[in-house]
Amino acid sequence: MKLNSLRDLYVTELKDLYNGEQLILKALPKMMENASSSDLRNAFQEHLGQTRQQVERLEKIFQQLDESPKGQKCKGLEGIIDEWEDIMDKDAPPAVRDAALISSAQRVEHYEIAGYGTVRTYARRLGFEDQAQLLNETLQEEGATDRKLTDLAESYINEEAKTAR
Repeated sequence: MKLNSLRDLYVTELKDLYNGEQLILKALPKMMENASSSDLRNAFQEHLGQTRQQVERLEKIFQQLDESPKGQKCKGLEGIIDEWEDIMDKDAPPAVRDAALISSAQRVEHYEIAGYGTVRTYARRLGFEDQAQLLNETLQEEGATDRKLTDLAESYINEEAKTAR
């Protein structure tokens, strides 16, 4: 797709996010399996449900734009998920593994926060206020997930990882 306008860029970025969400839908169950902390598993489970809703929001936006959500590969999240899989292949105590899961998950969240913040701004500039509202909803969820992961890390997981052997 040629990028002749802000709308073209907006659609391209939305496709990137859509593909990224598909990758996350596949990765979260694996992350839940690898988590030893029930709090962390629950956080991933909750975010899996949110991610499904986020995909639905994106599909609604694509429908409004009369565009297909397919056709863009999210290389950024693909790379973050590949790095996470490499870490999970290493032998580590459960608390260290949980700390690594949080690190990887927060990298995903930060990528998404940047992406959703950008497309929300594009939507507003293009006069798609209803789409901007949907994107802002997702942006708020991503931020809340990031804060929840930080709270888990700082409340006990990093401390347990520090003393793990």
